[in-house]
Amino acid sequence: MHSGRWRNIVGPGLLVGLVAASLMTVTMLALRYFLGIATPAELNGDRIAPFLPVDFFFKLLGLVGGFNTLKQLGIANVILGQLIVGALGGWLYAAMIERERAHDLTQYRSLGISRRGVLVVMLMVGFAWVISLGLLWPVLGTHYQGLPPGKAALATASGLLLSYAVYGAALLWLSHIRREPPRQAIPTSSHGIGRRALLLGGLGVAAVLASAALFRQLYQRATYGYDGKEYKGADLQPITPNDRFYVVTKNNIDPHVKKDWWQLEITGQVERPRTYRFEDVIALPSVMQETTLQCISNSIGGGLMSNAIWKGVPLRTLLEAAGPKAGVTEIVCRSVDGYTDDLPLEKAMDPTTLVAYEMNGVPLPQNHGFPARILAPGYVGEKSVKWVTRIELHNEDTKQFYEKQGWGPNFILHTHSRIDVPDFKEPLPLGSLIVLKGVAFAGNRGVDRVEISLDDGRTWQETQLVYKKSPLAWVHWKTSWQPREAGEYKLVVRATDGTGAVQTSKTQNIAPEGATGYHRVTARIQA
Repeated sequence: MHSGRWRNIVGPGLLVGLVAASLMTVTMLALRYFLGIATPAELNGDRIAPFLPVDFFFKLLGLVGGFNTLKQLGIANVILGQLIVGALGGWLYAAMIERERAHDLTQYRSLGISRRGVLVVMLMVGFAWVISLGLLWPVLGTHYQGLPPGKAALATASGLLLSYAVYGAALLWLSHIRREPPRQAIPTSSHGIGRRALLLGGLGVAAVLASAALFRQLYQRATYGYDGKEYKGADLQPITPNDRFYVVTKNNIDPHVKKDWWQLEITGQVERPRTYRFEDVIALPSVMQETTLQCISNSIGGGLMSNAIWKGVPLRTLLEAAGPKAGVTEIVCRSVDGYTDDLPLEKAMDPTTLVAYEMNGVPLPQNHGFPARILAPGYVGEKSVKWVTRIELHNEDTKQFYEKQGWGPNFILHTHSRIDVPDFKEPLPLGSLIVLKGVAFAGNRGVDRVEISLDDGRTWQETQLVYKKSPLAWVHWKTSWQPREAGEYKLVVRATDGTGAVQTSKTQNIAPEGATGYHRVTARIQA
């Protein structure tokens, strides 16, 4: 192939492929925005994340500057990758068409598109679809508006096929626009190529603008503004307001579930598989329960811990109706966003383990699991699966999302205590009466007492528990202190749980089973 001819193929072919890939991206974003169908960018992240070793995962977070940045980089890289692959596909198709034109002009139909070209594009679309299904199969059941997993997998597969078909159709049509079929077996001139390139460029700009508009709408729903939100400080309330409850999420955009689409399936090793609509769940006998949740990623003194009054149905009620088979040892809870986590059957049958649908007297907020979530007191927050849509019973141990990364194997909450008040950033005046306040939490074991040390742990004095309502919830404590001398004081707090076990002083990092140790602060007393 002559160099001039080659140049006429490479640039226009890449441009055609890029515009076609841009139209495909617009289709994916539109399906995500209007129908809740997961994009490949989101599915790829969920597919890869469980296989990142926890130590490497934290190194990666440190390298990029945090989880939200990592999530955004993941989305951007996948979209950039599909645009590059789409552009290369356009170049390869252009090369094939050019070779075909030079040897056989009889293959072209009235639209200027050859039979072989159509076949090649169909094969490209089919290959991309089959490969995508194979790679993403475990997460195809993700659906951000709440379709049950079976229907969600069909919707996701159909969305991928439609998106790839848009790419294929655009590739055929735009290639025809770029160069109409020749009327004679001689090389075509470059006359008119500028006008066609302008048309292709215009279509590309339109695709970019449409993508940008959809991106802007989706970004307004993104989790980046609230993922990692903590609750602590001087205005801490015993019952956390819903809009201040801590949030941790793996998603770039959390589900926005349509109640009428949602259902809860009880499947697996059961005698009588059951499916519940939302109306069925709320019609069952319910309980009100005050329970504190705490993220496994909560640091010593951190605020990824909040308390609420929940209303829901004991999970035991649903499981007994389904009839667990002999030998069942655990349940696996699946969320509409593809997240999965497991609980021992014994914990699932505990009366305090709920399928919750109200939080502080109102329906669950969307970012806290509407319309229903699991509530597993005593376990780290990740076990209280939000947007739950399927519960499978298993007779063998399985590893789910975070366990595959290397978290665990113990997910029982450690005893935590924290000093919230006063703010020790500024010196405190000598002679003033200082009120110390904080919280303590011990999972479902309750807190019996909280002690404070004013001399870095050498001596301890008991504090007053000013809020203690439920063994499943935190306590609030306070005490008064009037230092007699100026200088620096090392303050330490510890709690004793309802079984009499004292909080461990051993310092342990967040990974793999949650942080342990005492919360220490330095008080500067100034004369």
